[in-house]
Amino acid sequence: MKLQLYVPDGRYAPWIEGFAQALPEAQCLTWEGSRGEQADYAVVWRPPLEMLRGRTDLKAVFNLGAGVDGILRLRDQDPAALPAGVPIVRLDDAGMAAQMAEYVTHAVLRHFRRLDDYAGQQRAGAWKFLKPYRREEFPVGVMGIGTLGTHIARTLAGFGFPVRGWSRSAKTVEGVQGFHGEDGRAAFLDGLRVLVNVLPLTPETENVVDAALLARLAKGAYFINVARGQHVVEEDLLAAVQQGQLAGATLDVFRVEPLPAEHPFWGEPRITITPHISALTLREDSIAQIAGKIRALAEGRTVAGVVDLQRGY
Repeated sequence: MKLQLYVPDGRYAPWIEGFAQALPEAQCLTWEGSRGEQADYAVVWRPPLEMLRGRTDLKAVFNLGAGVDGILRLRDQDPAALPAGVPIVRLDDAGMAAQMAEYVTHAVLRHFRRLDDYAGQQRAGAWKFLKPYRREEFPVGVMGIGTLGTHIARTLAGFGFPVRGWSRSAKTVEGVQGFHGEDGRAAFLDGLRVLVNVLPLTPETENVVDAALLARLAKGAYFINVARGQHVVEEDLLAAVQQGQLAGATLDVFRVEPLPAEHPFWGEPRITITPHISALTLREDSIAQIAGKIRALAEGRTVAGVVDLQRGY
C-alpha cells in the first residue's frame, strides 16, 4: 500500500513518522519525490492541480482538515481536475471541535461580559460600572451546523444562552433552536446579538456575510468568523463596525492570508484578529483517523466524511 503526501510547508517528516506507526503496512511518499508514481491513497492539504488531475490509480483522497475548498477550488481551474469516481474524504473532527468551541466561547463571553469595553476604560484610566447584558435577551446564532458548528452550539447553550442554529437542511441539536434553508435564514438572523460563522465555503456561501445580512442583526451585535474569509464582504463588515451596526468582530480567517500589513482591519480596534488558529489540525489525531478510514475502505466498509461534490462539503 502506498500513500502519497502533500503539505504546502514541506514539513513531511512528522507525517511520515506518524503514518509509519499508525499504518506500518503503508509506504509513505512525498508528492515532490514521487511524481509519476502510482499510489493507493493521497493525503493532502491544498494540493497543486497537477497532483490529482487525470489520476486513475487513487482509491481515495484524504483532506487534512474539515474544509475541502482547498481541493474543490481546483475544479475552478480545470473541470477535470479531480480524479473521476474517487471519494474525497475530510476529517470529521480530529480535535478541532473542542478547540473551535473554546475559541468561539471565549469571544462570545468577552463580548457578553463587556470586557472589551472595560479594557477601553482601562486605557482611558476610567473606573465606571457598565450595565450588564441579560443572558435571556442575548441570542447567539451559529451559521453552519455540521460537526464543528454543532459542538459550538451545544457548548454555548451550556452557558445558558438562547442559541439558534442555521443549516442548509434541517438539523436537530438538543438545546438549540433550529432553522434551515433560505426560507428560514431571515428568522434565524433577526435580532441576533452574536453571529458565529462556521459555514463550508461553496459558490452559494461566498460573500454571504454582506451589508444586507449584517443589517438583520440587532443593533450593536457582534460577529465571529472561524470558517473562511471568502464568506465575508470585508468592506461591508468594516462599514458595519464603523457605523455602529456591529459593536465589533473577532476574525480568525481572511480572504488573503497572512493579512496584508496595509489592510484596514489592522487599524480598527473593535476588530480582533488572530492568524487562523481557532482550530489547529492535531497531527496524531488526524493520522489515527485517516489510518482507520483507510483500513475500513480496504475492508469494503463505508467511512464518514465523504464529500458531496455537488454540495461542496
